[in-house]
Amino acid sequence: MEIIFTNNAKDRSVYRYKKDFEMILERACKVLDRKGDWSLSVIYVTPEQIHEINRDYRNVDRPTDVISFAIQDDMSDMWIEEDQYELGDIFINVQAIRDQAKAYGHSIRREACFLFCHGLLHLMGYDHMKEEDEKVMFALQDEILDELVQR
Repeated sequence: MEIIFTNNAKDRSVYRYKKDFEMILERACKVLDRKGDWSLSVIYVTPEQIHEINRDYRNVDRPTDVISFAIQDDMSDMWIEEDQYELGDIFINVQAIRDQAKAYGHSIRREACFLFCHGLLHLMGYDHMKEEDEKVMFALQDEILDELVQR
């Protein structure tokens, strides 16, 4: 499994989450029974950068906390190169990590891991557009995270 990190936000504090994200990816694959060698990218961005991405690609004129762009929506037809499954990209707003941790009353580490897990589940085909889908996705987030990162 491979996670490629890019720090466009130039925030050195984000490097501390690398091992956590790798454990979350492994745990998600176990919980979801996804076998194989998975690869994805995490790009840390500023609120201004994620606002621009939202505006240009989603017609949303505001910053958000995380955005995922899956390589494919249908996991059964994943593109494979050298036996590795490329999931896509997760953009994480570094300011949202701090702001939301404070707002929700939990650690910065928990929020960073939550945003990564949320983005990862999107890459793996989960969504929360309908109430029943939201219940499934949010339950999976808790199942994956609660064993690894304290609330």
